[in-house]
Amino acid sequence: MSSATATVIPQVTRSRRNVELLLLVFAVVIPAAAYANVGLAVAGEIPSGMWGYTAGLGLLVLVAHLVLRRFAKYADPLLLPLVTLVNGLGLVVIHRVDLALIATGKSKSAVAPTQLLWTAIGIAFFTAVVVAVKDHRTLQRYTYTAGAAGLALLALPAFLPNSEINGAKLWVRIGGFSIQPGEFAKILLMIFFAGYLVVKRDALALAGKRILGVDLPRGRDLGPILVAWGLGLLILVFEKDLGTSLLFYGSFVALLYISTERISWLLLGGLLFLSGAYFAYLIFGHVQVRVESWLDPFSDPGGSTFQILHSLMGLAWGGVTGTGLGQGHVEYQGIYGRSDFIIAAYGEELGLAGLMALLLIYALVVERGFRTAVGCRDPFGKLLAAGFAVILSLQVFVVVGGVTKLIPLTGLTTPFMAAGGSSLVANWAIIGLLLRISDHARRPAPETTPPTSPDDEKTQVVRL
Repeated sequence: MSSATATVIPQVTRSRRNVELLLLVFAVVIPAAAYANVGLAVAGEIPSGMWGYTAGLGLLVLVAHLVLRRFAKYADPLLLPLVTLVNGLGLVVIHRVDLALIATGKSKSAVAPTQLLWTAIGIAFFTAVVVAVKDHRTLQRYTYTAGAAGLALLALPAFLPNSEINGAKLWVRIGGFSIQPGEFAKILLMIFFAGYLVVKRDALALAGKRILGVDLPRGRDLGPILVAWGLGLLILVFEKDLGTSLLFYGSFVALLYISTERISWLLLGGLLFLSGAYFAYLIFGHVQVRVESWLDPFSDPGGSTFQILHSLMGLAWGGVTGTGLGQGHVEYQGIYGRSDFIIAAYGEELGLAGLMALLLIYALVVERGFRTAVGCRDPFGKLLAAGFAVILSLQVFVVVGGVTKLIPLTGLTTPFMAAGGSSLVANWAIIGLLLRISDHARRPAPETTPPTSPDDEKTQVVRL
């Protein structure tokens, strides 16, 4: 008895680690060239510290690459080079602002060496995440633990003395160091959001009344979004931090929409946000100052609007192509040209073209995050990867929107670029988790060899 024999062709999935290594070379060489450009423009010679910065950054990302090659062979090959490039450009701009501030007497010490040290710590956290989290699905077991820990970290500065800087209570001081626990809270809360919505997704997707062609959610299901809205207001009240409250509330609403695919959650979330923003404007003086500075940057040029005014002037002076690295007047941005307003310093010397290129790099990072979410085979991983992509995109939008006067200033830091240890370390940890999820999503499924004919099937049954 003859039968047709099925031929199974195994699927070959390449790891693309060699592609990643090649892209990492470019991601290190480009900041090195920019560093040399700054030295030539400012002092007429290649700075002596360029080789140290290049070797340090190159060695760090090489370690990260080797860790991925060993522990996450099939991880996305573009994410690490992209964030390395942004991190390296951030070091260059911080160094450029350091030179300008020291030359004009506005600062006595350089911040760039410290930022390179924080980069090393961030990549160490990245390595720890990739090695320790062998399967991202295990994180779902700690959904409520992560939520409780995230809320505790978020609330901690509100109850500690000496935690207020520039009007916001965000910092915890330990000895001579200060950390921002809210940066690490966003990782824990994203794990909680993803784990919670995986379990409650079906209930939250049910529709209630239909109004103006939109199926609104049921009243009994409004609890989670109201709690998130209330949490955002509490952060605003006790910590005076508009940016963090917007970041967490916006990311939860976005994940709620992604998990249920109901636009009504976006509409409801938007209405709650507008009502909360109006309430905050009426009640809190620091919110009124931010809004008034946004509406009229020339109202108090020597006081509350000083920073946004100089930011706009720097961007205008840079124009389309920029003044050139080392040839602008970034000292007018003050010490915040290295942190909150680093986008303004970058835009002044590299212009609109350079700023659009930077935003394109961020867009690629976010796109790779969403691509990881689409390719992931389990719902928890999908939501977690999408959540990290959302929170990075929201942070970039809020920062760049504030510096360019599109929206009021919020005080968030530019991911991977601005000076600051807590943000850099937390964001490197997020990239580690994204790469761990992408490794699981891209890894080929185990091969199974089906019976080639009914006779073979019968033979196998008899042998058993």
